[in-house]
Amino acid sequence: MSSNNKKQCLVLLSGGLDSATVLNIALQEFEVIAISFDYGQRHKFEISAAKQIAKEAKIPFKLIKIDLGQFGNSALTDNIEVPKNQEIGKEIPITYVPVRNTIFLSYALAFAEVNNIFDIFIGVNALDYSGYPDCRPEFIEAFEKMANEATKFSQGEQKIKIHTPLINLTKAEIIIEGSKLNVNYAITHSCYDPSADGLSCGACDACILRKEGFKAAGVMDPTRYI
Repeated sequence: MSSNNKKQCLVLLSGGLDSATVLNIALQEFEVIAISFDYGQRHKFEISAAKQIAKEAKIPFKLIKIDLGQFGNSALTDNIEVPKNQEIGKEIPITYVPVRNTIFLSYALAFAEVNNIFDIFIGVNALDYSGYPDCRPEFIEAFEKMANEATKFSQGEQKIKIHTPLINLTKAEIIIEGSKLNVNYAITHSCYDPSADGLSCGACDACILRKEGFKAAGVMDPTRYI
C-alpha cells in the first residue's frame, strides 16, 4: 500500500491512444507505475510518446528492452512493408507481432511480483482492432489464470487481476471516455509506419481506426498526419 492509501498498479503504456486512456482510468483508483517496452520495433516514436504521457501524469516510468526483432515475421519488427488501406479484421495482419502481449504481460508480471503489485492494466480491445488474437477476452482470462498459478506471491488470499477496461468498447467510446478524463491525445502515437519526423501515415490499420474513432466520437483529431 502506498503512502496515499491507494493501492499500486502497473499500466502497460505503449504511447498509443488506448494505453493513454487506460492510464487515466487507472489513476482514478490506483497509484500508477507505467511500464513500456523497447522491443525492437522499427520506429521509436511510441516510446517517446509513452515517456511524455508518464511525465505529464507525474508517475514512475519503467522502460524494458527486449528484442522481438530477432524472431521477425512482423511488419513492426522486420523489413516487411506495412499494409495500407486494407480491410481491417478480415484476417490477422502482418503487423501482428508474434506473442507480443504474452511477453509484455509476462515481464509486467515479473515486475509486479518483485514489487508486490497485484493489479495490472492493459489497453487491449476486441471491437475496433486489427484482429490480433492476443487482444481477446479469452487470452486475458487464460493469462490471468496462469499468472495466479505460476507466481509465488499469488499463493495466498490475494490474487493477480488483469484489468482491461477498454476490451468491450469501440474506438469512439474509448475516445469519449478519455476526453471526459482530459486525456491529452495530441501526445499519443498510434501509427505503424510514421515518417522520419514522426508524422502519421494516415493509411495503416492503426491510423484508420484512430481517424474513424475521432470522427465517430465527434472529437477533434489532434494527430499530425503526412
